[in-house]
Parts: sequence; C-alpha cells; structure tokens
Amino acid sequence: MDGKQVAAAVARAVGSALYGSVTPKQAHVLAKAVRCRAREMGVKAVIAVSDAHANPILCEAEEGAYIASWDIALNKSYTCAALKMSTAELAKLAAPGGELYGIQFTNGGKIVVFGGGEPLEAGGRVVGGLGVSGGSAEQDTALAAYGKQIFKEILSDAERK
Repeated sequence: MDGKQVAAAVARAVGSALYGSVTPKQAHVLAKAVRCRAREMGVKAVIAVSDAHANPILCEAEEGAYIASWDIALNKSYTCAALKMSTAELAKLAAPGGELYGIQFTNGGKIVVFGGGEPLEAGGRVVGGLGVSGGSAEQDTALAAYGKQIFKEILSDAERK
C-alpha cells in the first residue's frame, strides 16, 4: 500500500484526513436516517451533529419540533464530543453524589446530563457528537443510539468502496 492509499484509507475510516472529524456529508446522511426513524416513532426531532472539536456542523429541525429542542440537541452533540461519552452515561456521573455532580453548570451551561446524545467514533477515537431532542428522554436516547449505529454503518460502507 502506498502513501496515497494509506491516506485514503484513513480518510474513509475517520471521515476527514485533515481533522479526524465526521464530515458534513456523513452528518447529512446520518441526520436523514435519524429523522426517518424519529418520524416512525412519531417524534418531531431536532438533530445536531458536532465535529471532533465539539463545533456544530449540522442542526436540522422537523417541522413542528419544540423550539427549545434546537439548543438542547446542539448542546447534547457538544457534550458528547467534548466529554467523549453519551449524555445518558454522563447523567449517572452527574447525579447527586456522583463524581461529576454539578458539571452541567460548567462550559456556559452547554453540558447536558440526560439522554439523547452519543459520541461518534471511528478508528478508536471520538470524531464527533450526535444530539437528538424532541421526544421523551427514552425516545431521544433510543434515537441517538440508533444514530450511533447508523454512523458505524456509514463508515463500513465507505471502507467497502
């Protein structure tokens, strides 16, 4: 394998050769899949994707979604990329008596400590974050977990090409 082939393989595996982040194209494909699943569930969701540096690269709202869900979805995607864990996992650590109790009051209030956010991983590292808001905590958590699985499939498809 020559250098160009190695660079191409890395780019497919992590999404972007320059930054090791989820790409806008991957984010759009991911959001479309999550939006379809949300519709099946009857959830008017807002879906946000952040890059590896926790900067937003996509935020889409279903018509009729709660206005507040926009910021919540963005902050869930931020939380997952910034802390490299799901918001459901963080909820346990941030509960009263937990080792991260009070973390939701840091980072300008952008840390979310309830379900609906998942880190997006490739090549053994976090390359972005997915945030979903609009349903119950259980629905948002299920949609984000579905999205995380879809992202893995997107990467697998890219590797096969």
